[in-house]
Amino acid sequence: MAENTGGEKTPIPDVLAERYASPAMLALWDPAGRVRLERQFWITVLRVQKELGLDVSDETIAAYERVADRVDLESIRRRELRLRHDLKARIEEFCALAGAEEIHKGLTSRDVTENVEQLQVLRSLRLLRTKSLAALHRLAEKAKETREIVVVGRTHNVPAQPTTLGKRLAMFGEEMLEAFRRFEALLREYPFRGIKGAVGTRADLVELLGSVEKAAELERRVAVRLGFPRLLSAVGQVYPRSLDFEVVSCLYGLVSGPSSFAETFRLMSGLGLVSEGSREGQVGSSAMPHKVNPRNCERIRALRVVLGGFLSMLGELAGTQWNEGDVSCSAVRRVALPGAMFACDGLLDTFLTVLREFEVHPDRAESEIEETLPWIASGAFLAVAVQRGAGREEAHRAIREHLLEHPREADLEGLVAALSGDRRLRLSAEDVRSVLGRVRGYVGAAREQVDDFVRRAEALVDTAPEARDYEPPEIL
Repeated sequence: MAENTGGEKTPIPDVLAERYASPAMLALWDPAGRVRLERQFWITVLRVQKELGLDVSDETIAAYERVADRVDLESIRRRELRLRHDLKARIEEFCALAGAEEIHKGLTSRDVTENVEQLQVLRSLRLLRTKSLAALHRLAEKAKETREIVVVGRTHNVPAQPTTLGKRLAMFGEEMLEAFRRFEALLREYPFRGIKGAVGTRADLVELLGSVEKAAELERRVAVRLGFPRLLSAVGQVYPRSLDFEVVSCLYGLVSGPSSFAETFRLMSGLGLVSEGSREGQVGSSAMPHKVNPRNCERIRALRVVLGGFLSMLGELAGTQWNEGDVSCSAVRRVALPGAMFACDGLLDTFLTVLREFEVHPDRAESEIEETLPWIASGAFLAVAVQRGAGREEAHRAIREHLLEHPREADLEGLVAALSGDRRLRLSAEDVRSVLGRVRGYVGAAREQVDDFVRRAEALVDTAPEARDYEPPEIL
């Protein structure tokens, strides 16, 4: 909060939440959403406790269920001011609404906070899975659309050899496919801390239910009902903070392909090959009316940097646990976990927006090929010279000399004369002209590589048909 000139406090906005994250992601992490998840957790535990012999009526459970969505944050805040304990305030509020005091038996605060945070993470990851597959689907479609558009391939941002725009998109899609495989493995294996008590021994739960076996069965059933694929066994008060680092590491890998796409898109935009498109009334610059900036790709880069910052923060927590646990990690995780989810969420929605709206300018691609033709043909000149009996290294030196001396504005016939007149190369004028004509459209296996990427991407998308229809929310 900040004070205005009248002495009143005004909220300072969370930029990631207000500007970049989607409503669906915000619903998992906003204060009211967290309270609802906590209440879902308590009700799930209570139901399983009843199944295992705890004396609690169906009417009492129904009473809690009826009020689970009645969230009054101001009432909870007033209770916290009196109790000086945030979770105890939420327990009291829920019990007062339900008219019962049956929840939280055999539990400690960490049994709620740790597991609810993991539930937020798991559901966030599932949302991000849908968006990632939607992005792969759109990227595959764009790669197909641009499969035949020949562009200048660049290494070190210097013209190298022809490729196709579709192959360039497939290249970034390949990185995303590999990252998605690791992401999928995390989702399949993401473990639930479970209900372990104050130091991880389940002591209170064993006392409540009467046996070690029943306590173990309770957390197994709770894990299944909350959708967790696995259960940790011998943790302490907290689950390992290296798990948080692993989660955000996976997210960082997942957005690296889109981020590299955005970096290259910005370079292509500067050459006039592509643009993000412009809606009616959109302004690129307050000073230069002609500008159509790649603003969304710039945003993608920025959000990737933000995500990297949260990854660094969580890396500081991995490997620093004292005994069974403490709360020195709390402030970092309260910022970094939702922040990482918001940044990744906003990045993927922005990426999807770029894929939906970007425009290709084939005429400019053709012009770039013509402008750089002598240089992108250098490898082919070398190959033909070697075929004609020239020594490879001597031919390499000769071609390099001619191309470095050849002015870009000169006509191609001057180059034909220079190369065919060099005895070291053993090239005829027809050889040189043939190479120049052939190289304009020669892209090796680029088209087949596009087809292969599209096939593999769509096979993954088939596992989540809803991803094909996903549309990102309107972004600022």
